[in-house]
Amino acid sequence: MSTESAPPVADRPAVRVIADDGAASIAVAAAKAYAEPVAVELGGAVFELGGTRSSLEPLNLNRHWRNARTHTLHDPARWKLQHIGRYVLNGQLPPRHGLL
Repeated sequence: MSTESAPPVADRPAVRVIADDGAASIAVAAAKAYAEPVAVELGGAVFELGGTRSSLEPLNLNRHWRNARTHTLHDPARWKLQHIGRYVLNGQLPPRHGLL
């Protein structure tokens, strides 16, 4: 095992940094695209498992579904899926902005 650290970003070739950033963006987008429907489904399952009492305000269990749904509407996965597909099929890196 090497004890040397990676060279600073400024010393790496720019093309490598962009490729690394693009691959990281795709990995995060894939995780988010998978997690979004699962989170909403699990939030709804809380009510199915808990029955009618789980919707009582003092328990505040609706926050789980509400938070998951808010995140899915704020940053929808359908746009991420297009970039993931382009990367997998064509090797096209995603755009370098905060929308992926």
